[in-house]
Amino acid sequence: MSTDAEYYFNTQTGEVEEGKPSSWTHRMGPYATREEAAHALERAKERNETWDGQDAAQPGAFDDEDD
Repeated sequence: MSTDAEYYFNTQTGEVEEGKPSSWTHRMGPYATREEAAHALERAKERNETWDGQDAAQPGAFDDEDD
């Protein structure tokens, strides 16, 4: 097995794929290991929650000034 393998999480099928067999519109990654790819949605959810918390701590920081 190649040490240069990249793994992706397919959001359509919920499966981990090695390489890029499916459309980019359904792929998250690349990840270095199959295990990391398998937890892609969990990691994305955690990051979104962190960013949402940061946004809430800075009210108005991301408002469009042209409105």
